[in-house]
Amino acid sequence: MTTNIRNCIMPYIASFAMTMYAGIHMPAQAQYQNIKETVTTANRPLADFAGHQRTLFNFGWKFCQATKDNKNTDFASPTLDDSAWRTLDLPHDFQFEQPWSKIGGGARGFKPMCEGWYRKTFRADSLWRGMQVSLDFGGIIYLGDVYINGHKVASTDYGYVGMEADITRHLRYDTENVVAVYASTGPKKGSRWYTGGGLFRDVHLKLTNPTHIARHGVFITTPEVSSDKATVRVQVEVEGWQKNNVTIHTRLRDAGGRVVGSALSGMPDNTNQSVTEVVLPEVEVVRPSLWSPDTPYLYTAEVVIYAGKTPVDSICETFGIRKLEFSPEFGFRLNGRKLFLQGNSGHHDLGALGAAAHDKAIERMMLRLKEFGYNTIRCSHNPYSDSFARIADRVGMIIVDEIFDKWSDNDYWGGRQPMTNLWYRLIPEWIKRDRNRPSIIMWSLGNELQIREAWAGFSGMNDWGVTTYRIFDTLVKRFDSTRPTTVAMFPARAGAITRKQGEFNTYLVPPELGCATEVASFNYQSDKYADYKKHAPHLIIFQSEAETSKMLEPYYNMDREHSVGMAYWGSIEYWGESNSWPKKGWNYSFFDHTMRPYPQAYLIRSAFKADEPVVRIGVIDRKGGESVSWNDVIVGRPTILDHWNFADGTTQDVITYTNAHSVELLVNGKSIGTKPNNTSDADKSKRNTILWTGVPYGHGGSVEAIARDADGRETARHRIETAGQAAAIVIHPQGTAWTADGMDLMYLDITAVDSRGRTVPTFNEEMTVDISGAASLVAMDNGDHYTDSLFNGVTTKPMKGGRMLLIMRSKREAGTVDVKVKAGKMSKRKTLKTLKKVL
Repeated sequence: MTTNIRNCIMPYIASFAMTMYAGIHMPAQAQYQNIKETVTTANRPLADFAGHQRTLFNFGWKFCQATKDNKNTDFASPTLDDSAWRTLDLPHDFQFEQPWSKIGGGARGFKPMCEGWYRKTFRADSLWRGMQVSLDFGGIIYLGDVYINGHKVASTDYGYVGMEADITRHLRYDTENVVAVYASTGPKKGSRWYTGGGLFRDVHLKLTNPTHIARHGVFITTPEVSSDKATVRVQVEVEGWQKNNVTIHTRLRDAGGRVVGSALSGMPDNTNQSVTEVVLPEVEVVRPSLWSPDTPYLYTAEVVIYAGKTPVDSICETFGIRKLEFSPEFGFRLNGRKLFLQGNSGHHDLGALGAAAHDKAIERMMLRLKEFGYNTIRCSHNPYSDSFARIADRVGMIIVDEIFDKWSDNDYWGGRQPMTNLWYRLIPEWIKRDRNRPSIIMWSLGNELQIREAWAGFSGMNDWGVTTYRIFDTLVKRFDSTRPTTVAMFPARAGAITRKQGEFNTYLVPPELGCATEVASFNYQSDKYADYKKHAPHLIIFQSEAETSKMLEPYYNMDREHSVGMAYWGSIEYWGESNSWPKKGWNYSFFDHTMRPYPQAYLIRSAFKADEPVVRIGVIDRKGGESVSWNDVIVGRPTILDHWNFADGTTQDVITYTNAHSVELLVNGKSIGTKPNNTSDADKSKRNTILWTGVPYGHGGSVEAIARDADGRETARHRIETAGQAAAIVIHPQGTAWTADGMDLMYLDITAVDSRGRTVPTFNEEMTVDISGAASLVAMDNGDHYTDSLFNGVTTKPMKGGRMLLIMRSKREAGTVDVKVKAGKMSKRKTLKTLKKVL
């Protein structure tokens, strides 16, 4: 994360005590509401407040849901008695805590639309006097307002984009201060998916001098990159620098802390600007370590601003050295090497956490995707949290960063102000926040366009959004010209011809808007891209959404040598966009919402990690799913099981997913045959999938798949066995390090096993959990996407398939955590420890 920590910057300041520095900061303001100019005084030495420049403000909030019974309450009043309100820590999603309701509608995840208020009481430190004090909100979903001591200071109508609220003028130093925040999910029609509601991202309190670095004011680029050397260019935006003899100094460090270069600059002459962007002299880094998904190497830029000889502001910003190239000849190259994007596109929620953006949950999700060969995430269809791309930087995940869904003031827009009134403020905040992230390679400006003129942005253009795109693109380029822009197309042809029209399958002309964007992103229709290229050879194609129901067909349809890549839509289950009650969201996926892989995930892995031998057994559930079996290939959305517990005497249809030459299947140790893997391009839908019908179950036992190469050598093996009665509970922590910072999460797998340690898939009894000590329970998650029970605020929930996932949050004091679980006649206890954070 961007840091202003004393032990990061103070040694740096000391070593350059005789050098002048400069920095800037833009006035904090609402997205559409002007804030009165803050009264400022002289700059104070940075040493006085270096450890307090940016402080996490997540703890000890009060929350109350707004209802018809309390609607006339003045929730923002500093004298309101909130002692009976619930106390909680951020991030928080109040919509996910609501009961499931058909009234909420499948699009919004069958959760009701609602409103809530947050309040936090705090004392203003005398240190803050004469400084600018602001609250940095990572997001307020979907819309909201901020008050300090009863004064409204900021508002948002698109809470996916962060904002600052300047609270300086209304602070009190002789009594307690109250910040109050209103949040609303917006109207039901305001979104096509589950949004969540509330302060769902981090909040920070910021202190700055009159002369300071502007909000998101550091911009780091790498104009020249090779394995021998790279040039690094640092641009710093400084506010309040006039008449202060300001200089800027930056020092670059590698991941080990070694200084690899530095630069110094003063401010320009002959300008009346009070907010100015300054490009420092380029720094050459010899033999740089290049960032990539396989080697996510990060450098740090330490920037210090001096007013005269006094340091007055600073920031430490991570960045990566890497080179991006896009072309219709090779698609995409990273650091001079061809890279095909193998991605997921989905919404922002995190399973049982709802929309609350917890860093550990984000990291856990990314690492699981990487385990299965994914290297890309398309953020659909809104900006994710600030930490999302920073975590991607660290773990090595490429990001396609998207800001809007439709370009409409009415359809699927939930703000009180029209989108066309706010875009010019939303886009700069989004771009400037994320532009230093090496993981981000493209800016996506919209989704599923070229279908209706009402979704084309500015009215009256009659060009399917081409003019709107060019205007948006120009604004993007003002703040970052190093990445291409794109817009994801609805699966329609030129002229918005859709599949409902007869000429759809013969009129294979790409949409006009898709031909205008720098990268042409198409949702689905992967078998038509070759025809699109005949009409528009300049297209640089990215399949922004691919059908999970077609398994590997969309992947093998791609001309992988000449295109950018592809992203499956909904590889991970998410809330909302449900087609029917009681299903609470999209589940045509390769991973359930706990991130547990379905057998189909191994099919994707067999292609995404083609050099790694894979074989995996799945059993077709004839009672479940939305699918059919056709010509030995499963199409639609089947339910594929990963166990071997069925009724005696039955037969089962078994699938083996593999990238091997052939697979032999054994039942209870006896071979029932060997089948070749169809790797022909003649039928891409059958690639890496072998179907075995009528496999005898008998009285149970085992099924084993042995994968072999063309020479008959074994390359991989997978076995499933019939489990007996549940005999014990096993508790398995996902990871060992657990930080006592009040923010870190620990995931516990709870499994019912038989006497031989095998998971019992038929065990669905209620489980009760008791947690005490240095952590609290956040959620119980059995992975059931059809449930009518809640995941939060409960201590009892039925296991599903012999499994339960517990999510716990550390407290801020290190100590032991005692976990007790009970299910049926079985019980288990485990003790864990949280450790103090080391700075």
